[in-house]
This record gives sequence, C-alpha cells and structure tokens, in this order.
Amino acid sequence: MSARIATVSRDTNETQITVSVNLDGEGRLRCDTGVPFLDHMLDQVARHGMVDLDIDAKGDLHIDDHHTVEDLGITLGQAFHQAIGDKRGIYRYGHAYVPLDEALSRVVIDFSGRPGLYMNVDFTRDTIGRMDTQLFWEFFQGFVNHARVTLHIDNVKGFNAHHQAETIFKAFGRALRMAVAEDPRMVGQMPSTKGSL
Repeated sequence: MSARIATVSRDTNETQITVSVNLDGEGRLRCDTGVPFLDHMLDQVARHGMVDLDIDAKGDLHIDDHHTVEDLGITLGQAFHQAIGDKRGIYRYGHAYVPLDEALSRVVIDFSGRPGLYMNVDFTRDTIGRMDTQLFWEFFQGFVNHARVTLHIDNVKGFNAHHQAETIFKAFGRALRMAVAEDPRMVGQMPSTKGSL
C-alpha cells in the first residue's frame, strides 16, 4: 500500500482545526485542543491505534467545549476517510474489549461507507474534569458521519466516569487499528462482495 496519510482543515466562525493522520504511524500524538480531558483521550486513540495524530485546534471555548469537540470529531473523520483510500486490502472490521479496573467497554467498527453510531453508555457523572460527558457522543457522531463508518460503543460496566471514558477511547483505538490494518490475504482486493465500499 502507498502511504496512508491525510491532512484536513476546517475553518468556521466557531472553530479552526487542522488534523493530520498517518494510519501506519507509531502511536504519536501532538495536540492541544484547549480541552485537557479530550487531549488525554486522543492520546489513547493514537497510542492504542498505532496512528500518528497531529492536531491544531482553536475553538470558542469561552462559550463552551461543544463546538471544538464536535468539529474535531468531524475533521478527524474526514482525515481518516481520506487516508484510508478505496479500502482495498484492509481488514475493514475491528473490535476490542478494554478493561480499566472496574470498567469494561466494547467497541466494534466497520469501514462500510455507511455512517451509523450506536452508543450505549450511561456515564456515572455529568462531567470529567470540566468536560461534559454528553460531548463524547457529539465527538463520535462527527467522526462516524465523516469517516463513513458504522460504530458500536458499549460500556459494559463501570462506576468511575474517567475509567468509563478511558476504556471507550482505548477500545476505539484498538478497533481502528484492527480495521485499517493490511490483510495479507486480501492484497488488492475489496473487502466486500459489492466490489466497492
């Protein structure tokens, strides 16, 4: 496969975001979104997904974190969509269970070309640090719509909200890593009976 790298920018009245992604990276992250807990979660995605992420994000944080978190999901999704190309030779599907102490989450992803988010998470707190836990749905919805993937997220158990979120993002990274990996038995082939995704 050729290099699977993409850079995407989004410039609105609410946010100015540039995301670069290397799907065959070393798990490195460079970012400062202004939302510290989101930075911590993106570090999990990079590390466990073995993707390199370079993110410049400025948003209207004086209002709240909503626009920054949502638009980052959108831009990250666009970058993944561009970097993955026509999807020939990839596994396409990825899944992971990840525990952290009492918490356990499952994430399943399909680079199907059909956006769909199915998220079953009851956070035990409304905020983690200063981040509103409702914004995790906004982040993943933006990613799903623009990466054009089907994504199932289930927090199976957990009472510490930080642990709930961290298991979700670690499992998301692991599922991404599996789905975008090159399948040595599918070299040059489309992982679909349709012939395209």
